[in-house]
Amino acid sequence: MAAYSESIDERMLGHNTRPKLSKEQKKLMKKEVKAKNILLRHEGVETVSRPSKSLVVANGGLGNGVSRQQLLEVLKTHGLLESLVMPPNKPYSFVTYASLEAAISAYSSLSGQDIPSVDSEQKVTLYLSFVEKVEVKEMSPPALPPGLLFVENIVSPEEELVLLENISWETDNSNQKSLKHRRVKHYGYEFRYDNNNVARDQPLPGGLPEFCNVLLDRCLLQGLIKNMPDQLTINQYEPGQGIPPHIDTHSAFEDGILSLSLGSEIVIDFRHPDGTTVPVMVPQRSVLVMSGESRYLWTHGITPRKFDVIQVAEGQKVGTVSGNTEELTLSKRGTRTSFTFRKVRHGPCQCTFPSVCDSQQGIEKKSPPRVSDLEPESLEKEYVHKVYEDIAGHFSSTRHTPWPKVVDFLMSLSAGSLVADVGCGNGKYIGVHKNLYMIGCDRSKNLVDICGKRKFEACVCDALSVPFRSGSFDACISIAVIHHFATEERRLAAVQELIRLLKRGGKALIYVWAMEQEYKKNKSKYLKEGKTSNERIIPDAKSDQTLPIHTNRTAFDSQDLLVPWHLKANNQARNNEATTAKEEHQLLPGSLYHRYYHVFCEGELETLCTRVTGVTVRHSYHDQGNWCVVLEKL
Repeated sequence: MAAYSESIDERMLGHNTRPKLSKEQKKLMKKEVKAKNILLRHEGVETVSRPSKSLVVANGGLGNGVSRQQLLEVLKTHGLLESLVMPPNKPYSFVTYASLEAAISAYSSLSGQDIPSVDSEQKVTLYLSFVEKVEVKEMSPPALPPGLLFVENIVSPEEELVLLENISWETDNSNQKSLKHRRVKHYGYEFRYDNNNVARDQPLPGGLPEFCNVLLDRCLLQGLIKNMPDQLTINQYEPGQGIPPHIDTHSAFEDGILSLSLGSEIVIDFRHPDGTTVPVMVPQRSVLVMSGESRYLWTHGITPRKFDVIQVAEGQKVGTVSGNTEELTLSKRGTRTSFTFRKVRHGPCQCTFPSVCDSQQGIEKKSPPRVSDLEPESLEKEYVHKVYEDIAGHFSSTRHTPWPKVVDFLMSLSAGSLVADVGCGNGKYIGVHKNLYMIGCDRSKNLVDICGKRKFEACVCDALSVPFRSGSFDACISIAVIHHFATEERRLAAVQELIRLLKRGGKALIYVWAMEQEYKKNKSKYLKEGKTSNERIIPDAKSDQTLPIHTNRTAFDSQDLLVPWHLKANNQARNNEATTAKEEHQLLPGSLYHRYYHVFCEGELETLCTRVTGVTVRHSYHDQGNWCVVLEKL
């Protein structure tokens, strides 16, 4: 052991006389120790000081945009590998060498080395540490949702080219929309995004295009569909674009929805109401058919990201993606075009899933809308800014205990650090570390006024335009803020604004609400405090809601939604610190508000952050129903 310890010191010092460490060597040692602490605190990965054949590679994970192929090329130069384990959406991996000598060689040479990420827009720095052993659990791929069917190569490459060329995006603008996240064409009937339905009495001229006839005849002949579709929606997605989880409205379309994927493969996430999520690889030129339970009960959506986690095993071209960490890698998305064929329904739906059927509930239940198709500024103004102004006092009275891991981040900062709390609310984090200089800002004037009464420095501003000098802060925190922005572009801009404020080497901590309120078999506090009542809140005529309204303390079934806030009469008068006596008479006795949220799926926050240049994701974790990342400005 002593001989080994000396060899590590020699690696760091360059010789065996142990002179004073250089600045670069000190920096490397400090970052190695930091990486070990992060792995232990947030991931439960315990490192050892003695050499072993197994190592953890911090920053060398799928969550950092490092693919299996990239990492293997670097690791195999030091010897034969027994295994490479890459957990999905994690910023680290585990490697086991066939010999101890090879593991020591990799440790001595690779720690501190930069490698490019898959998108080549930035580099990541690897930090290696020894671990006792690596546990590899064999996992079978999850079963496909009942009623979900695939057919690979339903069209040939030549037929694919003909279909894509016939869309005529540039020359034929009829029945075409340019949405904020994608281009769309409708045939037969226009799909209405304001009510997620079709105008049955207003069919589009021309019906379905003739260039689809060969495909549809083939699908009928093979028994993939029972009736000839009369509605077609063509969507074009660029890398990084997606669509929120949704169920096609029951009353709008018959059973049997057929979707053809052209141009690129994609992973589509199917989610059951009980929280079960099944990622499904959909190959290029394949057709997917949803019927029965998969059509009526499971939501399906595409997470907005530029890369998908897929299996690297040969022969697995289609089907569910397993959790086997020895078989996962990254696949770069290309431009994908989907043809979705449906049969318009002309009577009420009588499916066997009444709990999610708008026909059988006696109301036109709103399916999760495409929030990207709404005006984001208006949405945020009405369902975020105005709401927090009105509920500021009551909201503040419920936000008094700082979250422990946010406190840990602040306490880890050096005394005298300048820290910006963007979206500070009532300022509950501003006074946590007395030796920090913290400045807060928030969009709500009433919440900022509460900060002022508590003698905290804070100002009113928008998180997309913070009135602080660029490169002036040692750290920033954004706690429960970015999930209030209504589009991916605006969420990305909010992250970019945080990074703008940071000095080089500065860090940002971001928390957003998670779709996964139950994670690793542990329910969040939000779910634990849930009531047994299954009360369903229905929007009144005045609200004219087009977003689904969430039932508090229950699992989420949509990424974009409105969350109720009940402001009782006694809370309005007693708790509203920002409301003067003159204003109190204007408040309604017992008001119901709705706040807009975009809840993040696993991996979505990391993917968003990797789109920001000049920044790296140091680590990510799940904390009581929130997805969290720590970023560092390079």
